[in-house]
Amino acid sequence: MKAVILAGGLGTRISEETHLRPKPMIEIGGKPILWHIMKVYSAHGVNEFVICCGYKSYLIKEYFANYFLHMSDVTFDMVNNRREVHQRKAEPWKVTLVDTGDNTMTGGRLKRVASHIENESCFCFTYGDGLSNVNVSAQIAFHVQHGRWATVTAVQPPGRYGALQLNGAEVTSFTEKPRGDGGRINGGFFVLSPKCLESIEGDETSWELGPMATLAAKAQLMAFEHSGFWQPMDTLRDKNHLEALWESGNAPWKSW
Repeated sequence: MKAVILAGGLGTRISEETHLRPKPMIEIGGKPILWHIMKVYSAHGVNEFVICCGYKSYLIKEYFANYFLHMSDVTFDMVNNRREVHQRKAEPWKVTLVDTGDNTMTGGRLKRVASHIENESCFCFTYGDGLSNVNVSAQIAFHVQHGRWATVTAVQPPGRYGALQLNGAEVTSFTEKPRGDGGRINGGFFVLSPKCLESIEGDETSWELGPMATLAAKAQLMAFEHSGFWQPMDTLRDKNHLEALWESGNAPWKSW
């Protein structure tokens, strides 16, 4: 099983960070959010990744080029120009980095990596800026069982502000940051058949505006409902919230 991760967007809504690096390389707890997403998948046995790069892609390539070295103990013998690696700690990942263009839309990026997934019976697909404790194993099993082309994780968006219940001017109750209005939204973390790529025309295709609507119209899109933790990193506020959760030692997405 492979996982395709979108990592090429400009991330303009969090420009405080993205003027220096791609959004998926913004760190939570000293590790890029991309690493956290990969760890979520890896905890469910998905260890082969196709990363759709774009904006400042060289930084993602440099990160993985040095990953093994950074995750292991090493001795540098300067006299003999030799390097010895000890206690290799890197994850059992196979990572393919594909330059999908700076301005390519989400669907177009997926189309550009078609050669890496066309022979798969199904594959995982997600955005490089959101974290969740979604049960990937159960989602894959659900996808295989229903037999349609696509499965989307349906989540309830987190509330931004505390909600007041009023009776005239009297506050009858207060809920701190309630979870939306009961409606569910696209939370990423898809499982797809390669057949889904047939509805992507090219670089200008937005996965959300075109192919998803087409799949729904064809009755080929199923929802895997997730009521647990889900949090996108759209703004600096979101980034700080995720950082605080990690620092608390109880990050909900940490399943490894």
